[in-house]
Amino acid sequence: MKKPYNGHESWNAWNVSLWIGNDEGLYRRAMECITLPRADGKPITAYLAARRFAQSVPTTEKTPDGARYSFHSVKLAMSGLME
Repeated sequence: MKKPYNGHESWNAWNVSLWIGNDEGLYRRAMECITLPRADGKPITAYLAARRFAQSVPTTEKTPDGARYSFHSVKLAMSGLME
């Protein structure tokens, strides 16, 4: 089990969320992924927003602090932005 970190599931999840929420370019990209409507008119989910984000930031890429943009960490960050 991962060790909780600053209210997040893990250090990696916290760090990814920190960068997505505080880097202007990443934040704008994340908000585009959240706000672009679905073709079928259904609501956007954190899963879909994370998939969209992953298309522009490969999960092999890392934050400047070395945290990997794993799909799970990105999905958690998107959930936080959607609240």
